[in-house]
Amino acid sequence: MKKKIEKQKQNEQLQQAEAQVREAALGSAASHEPEDAVEPAKAQQLSALVTDAPAEDLVISVRNLFKIFRLGEERVRALDGVSFDIRRGEFCSIVGASGSGKSTLLNMLAGLEPPSLGAIRIQGHNIVGLSEDELVAFRRDHVGFIFQSFNLIPSMNALENVALPLIFRGEAKAVRTKKARLLLHMMGLDKQIYHRPYEMSGGQQQRVGIARALVVNPRIIFADEPTGNLDSHTSREIMDLIQEISKKHQQTLIMVTHDDHLAQYGDRIFRIQDGRIISVERGSLCYQGDEMSDGAAAEPADKLQLEKAENPQPEA
Repeated sequence: MKKKIEKQKQNEQLQQAEAQVREAALGSAASHEPEDAVEPAKAQQLSALVTDAPAEDLVISVRNLFKIFRLGEERVRALDGVSFDIRRGEFCSIVGASGSGKSTLLNMLAGLEPPSLGAIRIQGHNIVGLSEDELVAFRRDHVGFIFQSFNLIPSMNALENVALPLIFRGEAKAVRTKKARLLLHMMGLDKQIYHRPYEMSGGQQQRVGIARALVVNPRIIFADEPTGNLDSHTSREIMDLIQEISKKHQQTLIMVTHDDHLAQYGDRIFRIQDGRIISVERGSLCYQGDEMSDGAAAEPADKLQLEKAENPQPEA
């Protein structure tokens, strides 16, 4: 009964927000460029945001996403009718200045903040309107986060920090430990397994953060300014690592940044301004490794090891 009331309340709030968006849109329609006024080159760029790819190839599909905040009598559009598709295994950079709407967009894709209007489909399922419990389950089972400030627990060592998300999935301690060890080895942190955050450099802490994001084998990784607290040399190392891991595991990576150079690591770069995606382009530093075939690709050895860790065989 309680869940039914909460669902009804959410639907009412969504309807109210929809009415506000439509009212605001009508009020500012005159200031918008008509479609035939858009430059052909720009129109061709923006058409690349929405694809006609098969549904099974799309991990994220966003349609007509709005976020409107009230500041007194004024309505501020943090997002203003955003639509795009992202494929499985794609690395997309969302770049823009402070206040452009990039962080708001990331929060909505991760189910951390509801839109005023619009649809967000993850693997074909619309996450808009889900209950908080359903959103928690969605993030727990499908999403990994890489943070600018690392967000490691100071009282835990590297092994414990990486294994932490698996506790919430109810996995046995032996399985958690085996997975965490494997990922720390992949990150080149064998010597830091029992080090606490204050005993590690910034680059090492971020590698622990990346391992923690990967330990649940997520379909999607969200990275919020992942190198913001690192020097330029370490930033390049971390970006190379994130990029390679994303491709090896065919995991979709969405990175928000204000740094145009870091954005170039993406397969596609979405430039956002005043809540709108104004252009899309190919990253100049995008992954140049072996292309994945359209057929069934061989699983990376480290991914197979992670899957084996989920079901350890009893020792003879």
